[in-house]
Amino acid sequence: MVYKIRIILDTKDDIFRDVEIKGKQNLWNLHLGIKSAFSLLGEDLSLFNILDEEGVVVKTVPLEDMSDDGDGEIMSDVYIDEAFEKVGDKIHFQYGFMDLWEFFCELVEIVDEKPAVNYPITVFRFGNMPLKAPSKSGGKRSAKNSAMPLMDDDFGSFDDDFDSEGFEDEDDENYDEEEDFADDSFDDEVDDE
Repeated sequence: MVYKIRIILDTKDDIFRDVEIKGKQNLWNLHLGIKSAFSLLGEDLSLFNILDEEGVVVKTVPLEDMSDDGDGEIMSDVYIDEAFEKVGDKIHFQYGFMDLWEFFCELVEIVDEKPAVNYPITVFRFGNMPLKAPSKSGGKRSAKNSAMPLMDDDFGSFDDDFDSEGFEDEDDENYDEEEDFADDSFDDEVDDE
């Protein structure tokens, strides 16, 4: 059997792909299918969160074993027909570390396998993929969260609120002329030579 899975990018725009994959393939194959369908480049770490009907994470399945004992379950251990038991089942997919891409995957249909098809395959595309991962709130990243340098305008009325002349009087009042800050140890070393 072939599982038709709708993969929706977590953003305010409608961007999704339908991917067909065999039930006896595993989450690692789906991971590759999602990368291909959305043109994700690189070899970043990723993980699937298998969700229950209320959307609560039941199990997290990473690309690579991150457990202390080395016996953790990874994507190649979980078959598609185990992750998606019935139409409507959902899983959450995260790709990347610095630029985190998040997707929601839902089983929309189970169909018969077609001969001579190399699964997984993207069967439908909707929406254009953004160049950068959307922020968690969806849409474009705000200036607060970006790594862009601050411009003079970002400080607003900083110059108006700050009076730099106010410190000159303080410095003059607190200065004690009797206190000598000269470093005599350096003068001695010069004289000895």
